[in-house]
Amino acid sequence: MVISPNLTSAIDLRNSHGLVAFGLIPSNATESTGDTIGGIGSAIALESFIPALDGTSFTGTLVVQPDRGFNVDETINYQGRQFAIDFTLKPYYGSAQLSFVDAQKTLQVKYRSTLLYTERNGTATTGLDALGVRPSQPGFPSVAEADPELPIANQTFNRLSLDLEGLVLTPDGSFWVSDEYGPYIYRFTAEGDLLQTIQPPEAILPMDDDGNLDFTSEEDPDTGRAGNQGFEGLTVSTDGSTLYALLQSATIQDGGNKKSNARYTRLVAYDISNPLAGRPPLVSEWVVPLPLDSDGKTLGSSEMHFVSENIFMVLARDGDGHGGDSNTAAYKHIDLISVASATDLHGTSFDDPSNPIAKKGVLNNQIVPATYAGFVDMLNSTQLARFGLHNGDPADQTLIDAKWESIALASVGDHRFPDDYFLFTASDNDFISTQGISLGVPFNAGLDNDNQFLVFRVTLPGAAIGDLPEQCKSI
Repeated sequence: MVISPNLTSAIDLRNSHGLVAFGLIPSNATESTGDTIGGIGSAIALESFIPALDGTSFTGTLVVQPDRGFNVDETINYQGRQFAIDFTLKPYYGSAQLSFVDAQKTLQVKYRSTLLYTERNGTATTGLDALGVRPSQPGFPSVAEADPELPIANQTFNRLSLDLEGLVLTPDGSFWVSDEYGPYIYRFTAEGDLLQTIQPPEAILPMDDDGNLDFTSEEDPDTGRAGNQGFEGLTVSTDGSTLYALLQSATIQDGGNKKSNARYTRLVAYDISNPLAGRPPLVSEWVVPLPLDSDGKTLGSSEMHFVSENIFMVLARDGDGHGGDSNTAAYKHIDLISVASATDLHGTSFDDPSNPIAKKGVLNNQIVPATYAGFVDMLNSTQLARFGLHNGDPADQTLIDAKWESIALASVGDHRFPDDYFLFTASDNDFISTQGISLGVPFNAGLDNDNQFLVFRVTLPGAAIGDLPEQCKSI
């Protein structure tokens, strides 16, 4: 892949040092509510990261967020939540192949606790498909905390529907999440109570031909985000002032109704420097060209992470691997993008759904998209084999999972290599287990698909640790 001067000038694109750790949480593990732990790779964030005195091992806590529960047959009344996962990282740099059991000693992970999400009046959120719309609150949009029209399960079960994806922690303990139904961005208190909602431009909102909101994920709207293709990526600038959200693929009017036309997606940025003083304003918006598979179909984005000014990581992948459509995956990358030279669309006519940026997937020639470049190939067979993993048959515990949807960065803390970082990622196993429990009811999904974690060591000159709260950054 050709790297543009803008990207190489901002970051030295040396390839990753490779995979240095692997861990898992078994598919039948449960959490404090009694439900199966699953889907945790939908979003992760580092709450703490502490090196040992000798620098050979590290301990810390990952906050992980599942999506909407075990929903293979249909969506369920799964309350939004996050888990605290404690870990011990012992990076392995050798070339000899570890056994699958020994590989798990390089990243030992242990569930600690659950935080449940509630919305207005202390009501539990739900994962049920958003078939209804709740009217906006009085004062919207002038009052910063007033809700816009919200996705709810239905008019008789008036609960906020969340298909959770992105997660950003803040120094005061509150946190931002992004979801697919809206697609909206929500801010919750440290106790898990809804505090604030950000509604994107009309071009992104799912609407019917009459201009009415239609939040269901079961079918595509007439304009706006495609079904199940909402804000998969969420990240924040190092100083905590700007929040970024990335659509999984193009909006309907921009070609999102067909995978062959859906590559030109949108990245939006909001000023959150003082979110309660006024509704966070949209300050930037760019087009990101997603990669295509060998058949010319779009490989959707599953996560993003701030690296440095104008530079981001983007996780793009196919749906193959353990628990996926096929055992053999072809593309799972954590790539790099630069928006340094990209056209800023915010506040322009392109925020109106009647003025698409890419009719039938052909980008408007007035728009310069972000620069996209490959970086970490998660399917490198040599690297996987070092940790007892593989890509392809047989479909057992050692097969790499299909759905990877998260990124977190932590400095290695080695003064000899100040630009080296540990890159964490986790899989969304879709709660698939033969010994599962969903809402207190046992289930057998016909397959045991563990929650897998991978850690890479990468070189990122000029990078910043946007995931960690302020008290955790000096490591």
